[in-house]
Amino acid sequence: MLAADDLIHVVGKGETVYSISRFYHVTPDELMKANGISDPSKLQTGKRLMIPSSAFSDITVTANPPAQTLTDYKVSKGDTLFSIAKKNDLSLQKLQEINNFSSNHVIKPGDIVKVPSRPAQNTAQIKPSVAGTAASIAKNGSSIPGILAMRWPVKAKEISYMTGQMGVIVEGEINEAVKSLTQGRVISAGPWRKFGKVAIVEVSGGYFYMYGGCNTLSVNVGDKIAPGTELGKLGVNAVSEKPQLFFMVFRSDTPIDPAKAPRAGGNAKT
Repeated sequence: MLAADDLIHVVGKGETVYSISRFYHVTPDELMKANGISDPSKLQTGKRLMIPSSAFSDITVTANPPAQTLTDYKVSKGDTLFSIAKKNDLSLQKLQEINNFSSNHVIKPGDIVKVPSRPAQNTAQIKPSVAGTAASIAKNGSSIPGILAMRWPVKAKEISYMTGQMGVIVEGEINEAVKSLTQGRVISAGPWRKFGKVAIVEVSGGYFYMYGGCNTLSVNVGDKIAPGTELGKLGVNAVSEKPQLFFMVFRSDTPIDPAKAPRAGGNAKT
């Protein structure tokens, strides 16, 4: 079950109180107070910092999160963002937000645009949606094209976005191996409040991958890992009572859509 402890971050070379606080979405004062730091200029590499429980307080983890399952739409000749938005009962602005498109983004035939999944008609392939959520659950990831067909840290049975689309909740199997999508270095590992046991991996290009919801961890701070390295075993979310991975990706301190995050070998499963 998910633990209720705080995450420990080991200070890396070049990190500051300001950069660490921005990454975890806490204020510098909160971080300094939690760790008894009076002079932020004297922060030393290798120092273990406790991350305050207010970190990522804007993310809500509930039994029935405000989920939105997305699928891929392949742009055809004559399509525009406006026409795609209209087909999917969205505003143009909402479609741009889902895809992180700028207001002047131009699409071309063959491009992939993410749109909300529609209820499936083939009841032999798709189970009914969970009460209180907007997400459909596939019997296997290959039965739904798009986001479920991508490679994830666990074999995805269901994927929903967290509040504010800070990350995704990926439902898998209890005690399933949680595997890294990239090579990198573990900068943080341990139990953390509502996210269970968490491993954070620093990846080249300024990326940070957060794998939460583990029951046990197989890595330690400082470990260098390869794509496919087991980070831990998937635990059960004490609120939803389901085996769920909390997966977030940041570039510097800015969250990005995990579906768009780089994966070794690309985003496809194969």
